[in-house]
Amino acid sequence: MTKSDNQPPLTILIAADTYPPHVNGAAQFGYRLAKGMTARGHNVHVLACRPGKGASYSEFSDEATVHRLRSHSVPTHEYFRVTFPWEIKKEIGLLFDRIQPDVVHIQSHYMIGEHVLYEAVKRGIRVVATNHFMPENLNPFLPFPQWFKDIIGRISWRDMGKVMGQADVVTTPTPLAAKAMHQHAFLRKVLPLSNGIDAAAYELRPDETVERHASPTVLFAGRLAEEKHVDVLIDAVAKTSKDLDIHLEIVGGGEVRPALDAQVARLGLTDRVRFLGLASDAELREAYIRADVFCMPGTAELQSLVTLEAMSASTPVLLADAMALPHLVRDGENGYLFTPKDSDDLAAKLTRVFSLPDHEREAMGKTSREMVENHSIGRTLQTFEDIYRGASYDDLVV
Repeated sequence: MTKSDNQPPLTILIAADTYPPHVNGAAQFGYRLAKGMTARGHNVHVLACRPGKGASYSEFSDEATVHRLRSHSVPTHEYFRVTFPWEIKKEIGLLFDRIQPDVVHIQSHYMIGEHVLYEAVKRGIRVVATNHFMPENLNPFLPFPQWFKDIIGRISWRDMGKVMGQADVVTTPTPLAAKAMHQHAFLRKVLPLSNGIDAAAYELRPDETVERHASPTVLFAGRLAEEKHVDVLIDAVAKTSKDLDIHLEIVGGGEVRPALDAQVARLGLTDRVRFLGLASDAELREAYIRADVFCMPGTAELQSLVTLEAMSASTPVLLADAMALPHLVRDGENGYLFTPKDSDDLAAKLTRVFSLPDHEREAMGKTSREMVENHSIGRTLQTFEDIYRGASYDDLVV
């Protein structure tokens, strides 16, 4: 990809409160956005928290110049870091002085994103804001009763509206997320714009052979967190007939891993459930290709990049009927929806899909692959570049 003909390159500042080596959808989107814009010929800078202790620093990476701010760990999350305003505001101002961005793209309304937006607005620089967050994402890490978490959620929505309402254009990955921002953050104009996927990267190459599993296998990939409800998937596998011999592979790490290990042992599934841990991009790609079915039981997905990746590998999907996941299923055509947190219903859907003839499951996988064409990363990058250069919400909404 290259920059648009006869258009000068832009200096783009991406502000990301979560960024690799963090492993989550928002971090991956920030990385892919930076990499894509650099490939289009732009001068890209990323401002993110430092992944460990120490002073702020800058590093030159393949995807961008990455500026890491001093940050602090939190006791309830294995890798998430927080930044304090009194430590970062001056550094943000100095970074603006040094790189002189043409446009700023924030990835959240918290911490780094918030203060980068304020600095850009003060200087009259164009701001794009993308929301990857739902207040429910915080619940597992807040040691409070639910009624208090609900209050925090309402405050978070209000703050989102206050901060992102100052941006020139606001986006989020799905129409459902945009509707939630209308209703709860009172943001009138939110553009649904897919995070994008390079679907071809997950296809089998002409000279490539990947050996399939000996037993029918369902795959989960993602952070092992409470809101992913991997325990529901494990329970569902346990409830399927032993004659089907359904196996489960789990890719990822996270705070609920010990509880999942204990659950697998308690249910006597150690010979049918395999934890692969954190995987490289190449290992994850192979896991998608080898799997017979992909399952996402999460209930707080704004888009689910891992589901799009699995679909790109021509894999049928079983997805919880929650948040944005229904947008990725044509029930009975590329997979099935199941009732969130209901292991009985998921077990029934697992039984249904693994009782199909091989050629019908393969047809489902082909439909998955066709559906991701609407999520082309090239289309996403072009739309963001148009926004960076001045396109408005009204210009882009059909």
